[in-house]
Amino acid sequence: MNNKFILESLASDLKRVSLGLHRGSNAMALRFLNEALKRKNEVDLEIVAPYIKQILARLNKNIDAENALMFSTLIQNYTLRKLQ
Repeated sequence: MNNKFILESLASDLKRVSLGLHRGSNAMALRFLNEALKRKNEVDLEIVAPYIKQILARLNKNIDAENALMFSTLIQNYTLRKLQ
């Protein structure tokens, strides 16, 4: 599958995780977190920047709203600038 599409979807899922946690909708946040963790395993790590590898390594079940939003933004910016 296309790495750009996977990373864009991952960024979107993480943004939803952040919104869910911020609003107190833990069920929604958990659903999108599980999707994000699945997508994390689909990323071809051989062709992404080292800082994206670090972000993916830090992505786990214990994420908070602030980190989810930060990771989402960094991944989204990467897909817009580097994977055209």
